[in-house]
Amino acid sequence: MKFALSTLSTAVMTVMLMGLATSAHTQENSIGLQNDITPVAVTQIVDADTQNNALDDVTGATTVASADPETDNTEPRVGLTTLIDPITHKSVDNSYPLEVSSLLSLEQAQNILLQVSPKMAANQAAIAASEYQTDALKTIDNPLVFARISANAYNVDTDLDLSTLKNDITNQVNEDVGGAVPPVASVPDLPNFGELIGERIPDSYELKRLGSTTGAGVGVVWPIYTAGRTTALTGASNARTQEAVADSILDKNELYNTLTERYFKAQLAIIAAYLRDDAYDTLQQTDHMAQRLFEEGFISRVDRLEAQSALADAKSESVNANNDARLAMMSLQRLLRTDYRIKPSTPLFVSSRPLPDVSYFQDLALQNHPGLQKVAAKRAQAQQLHALSDTGYKPTVMLYGYGQVEKDPSWVAGVSASWKLWGGLDKTASLASSNAKIRQADLSEIEVSDNLLLLVEKNWHDVNNAQSRYQALQSNVDLAAEVLRLRQLGLQEGVNTPIEVVQAQTQSLKARTEQAQAANSYVQSLAALMQSCGTPLAFNAYLNAAGIRLPTLYTE
Repeated sequence: MKFALSTLSTAVMTVMLMGLATSAHTQENSIGLQNDITPVAVTQIVDADTQNNALDDVTGATTVASADPETDNTEPRVGLTTLIDPITHKSVDNSYPLEVSSLLSLEQAQNILLQVSPKMAANQAAIAASEYQTDALKTIDNPLVFARISANAYNVDTDLDLSTLKNDITNQVNEDVGGAVPPVASVPDLPNFGELIGERIPDSYELKRLGSTTGAGVGVVWPIYTAGRTTALTGASNARTQEAVADSILDKNELYNTLTERYFKAQLAIIAAYLRDDAYDTLQQTDHMAQRLFEEGFISRVDRLEAQSALADAKSESVNANNDARLAMMSLQRLLRTDYRIKPSTPLFVSSRPLPDVSYFQDLALQNHPGLQKVAAKRAQAQQLHALSDTGYKPTVMLYGYGQVEKDPSWVAGVSASWKLWGGLDKTASLASSNAKIRQADLSEIEVSDNLLLLVEKNWHDVNNAQSRYQALQSNVDLAAEVLRLRQLGLQEGVNTPIEVVQAQTQSLKARTEQAQAANSYVQSLAALMQSCGTPLAFNAYLNAAGIRLPTLYTE
């Protein structure tokens, strides 16, 4: 979407912007000033496709034609699909379309943030992977049943040397015959049986065989005793899952804080843009009056030039403030991953009630902060590694069996036990390492707790300081508004010079801007306090109970 500018009545905006005080006091001052200030044009930040609707608003009230996807009449897609990320333009599988309104309250933005954040989706994937890994380890002690099927083809083609075997047989036969028949003179010579047999045995034989074999069998292996190794591995995997969950909560809390920061910075930037526009419009009137007084000879040329210089500076500051507002809204848009501007509807606020004692928030932090949960998960992992190291010299007992699936099958079954006698990891060193990790986790818990308590106290003081700062600036706002009104009347009567009006306008702008900044400091400090307590959504309760609310640009 493109950005454009349209006009809005200053009288209406004056009523809104004077709401920097408490609600009742704001209404009284705004009604009085509304009758004194002549309506003139002031810049409003809107989307390009809503510019015409804003220009058609003849009443001058704050209306914004939303570029809301909810107004789209197209049929929404249902179910998982592949979507294109509006920022990186990369395809994301297994996603679902989500309609995001361009006009969002803080709570609506919080709900949407968790659904569109790539970081949260990545963390969920990491948690799921760790949980599946734990589930996989749970069955490691179950019997393992397997089947084996084999089909083999063979081709044997070789020459066997039989000469040695032939000579051995010939010699052995001759020796056996000679020993069995005693020498008798009347008996004729017997034939050489060894040579006769040897003639029938070749010196070599060419062996050729071609065929195939098949076989099948079923086996089982069952570890019936592992000395606690399986339990330790499963426990370590569970602890890693807990650590992944703690990391995800840390990232989620950080995202909530980032959303709050960008959301209300956008509100502050929008208010600052309107304040600058209001100052520019007022100085336009002052410049016009100075021109008339100069032409009539009531002021010098130096006074006239000072009025022109102040007007030029005000115009430049107005342009810069509008650009800052666009950038702040763009930052919020990027966080919520939309291709159109997000218009914040929840106002900056300040609670007039004092905060509970700091010990209340410190107790919340010790109970809820995910940093302590992560340390606990680290300690659980170290304990499981210690248990695993302690099984170094304990036996592993297994039942096993295997049988062939044939007409006359062969089978084998038995039980085996194995011990590590020597080698591998040094058990003493492994136990010392795991003990050191447990000690590291214990000491880390102390350090994290100390840092959390200190952080909570700092944020608690920041909230109180911003609250008192906002309340103290109200008198400056009232004084500056009254001085500006008197200077403008004095210029019309010829009592005051244009430069005095410019100075009064500058002081009024400074006072209102400082008070809006103090409100933003209160909001940001409160969000930081809730995050340090591990309860970022508790921020919404303080928002809903706040009695002082600054004006908002976008309303329903």
